[in-house]
Amino acid sequence: MNKAELIEAIAAEAKITKADAKRALDAFVTVTSKSLKKGDRVALVGFGSFAVSKRAARKGRNPQTGKEIKIAAKKVVKFKAGAELSAVVNK
Repeated sequence: MNKAELIEAIAAEAKITKADAKRALDAFVTVTSKSLKKGDRVALVGFGSFAVSKRAARKGRNPQTGKEIKIAAKKVVKFKAGAELSAVVNK
């Protein structure tokens, strides 16, 4: 499902216009992004939670040359599914 299909599905489920669904989805993405950038955790009970985790610097290999390279440390976003979402997916 891509963004356009998600907007259409939200509009149909909530019985709102596609424009309203797009604004709501864009607002969710913006607010979630800002919260994660600050280092906050975003938890949606039953659905799951988004959190930022730090990945340490490490050494890797270039698969073409076999030469060792340094991979820089960075922050990554992690999602952990909630119990209700897991139950629905595993039915």
